[in-house]
Parts: sequence; C-alpha cells; structure tokens
Amino acid sequence: MPTLPWVTPNPAPPGAQAFVMASRFEVRSLGDVPRFFWKSLAAWRQVRSAPGAFGASLIAQPTKRVFFTLSAWESRDALYAYARTEPHRGIMTGLRATMRSSTFTFWEVPVEQVPIGWDEAKRRIAEQARTDGGA
Repeated sequence: MPTLPWVTPNPAPPGAQAFVMASRFEVRSLGDVPRFFWKSLAAWRQVRSAPGAFGASLIAQPTKRVFFTLSAWESRDALYAYARTEPHRGIMTGLRATMRSSTFTFWEVPVEQVPIGWDEAKRRIAEQARTDGGA
C-alpha cells in the first residue's frame, strides 16, 4: 500500500486553527487505477507549494481501487483556492467519469494537532460515508 508521507509546505502559526479535509476515492475499474494514481501525483506536487497548505498525505490501495487524501489548511478558502487552481481543477473534471464513489469530510483542529493521524481521518471518512448513505 503506497503512502506518500505527510509533508508540510507552510508552517502553521502557533495557536491557529487548521481546516482539515480527508477524502476517499474509489475508481470504477483496475484499469482506471494507473491514470488516477498518476493524476494524484500531479495534485500532490501542487499541494507541496500551495498557499495556505499546512500539510498533506496520500494513501493508495491500487488493488482495491481506493485512494485516500488527508490535508490541513489555514482556512476553507485556502483549500478551495487550491481545488480551483490548475492542475487540480482539471484533474477533478477529467477523472469524474472514472469514479465509482467519493467521500469528503471536513473539520477543524488546533494546529498543534497537525499532522492528523490516518486512524482519525479514516474514522471520520467512514462516519461521513454512513451519513451520506443514510441521507
């Protein structure tokens, strides 16, 4: 299971809050995995220099067709600015047809709790998936 470890593009100021996003993506087929992974690496490179990014990590489970992302930001606006900027914007649009499912969850923590652990992120993703499925 390839994991891209937590990177810290911008130091967080002490006492601040971090806006955290965790996501789970499942692609439709094993044939979609290489393209999704390749595009994920482009987004990964982008986040490493994104304004307001406090940190990010990625887990790829290619044989399960599943990818997880975890990132912390100075604000919701910083995250959304990243998502609207190329190459991320084009990646989201271009991969939409290959997606079987996706789950996103957001929360805030004191920056002293960053980096967030994967156990916590996956717990929150699973909770969000149950909420989304039950709506």
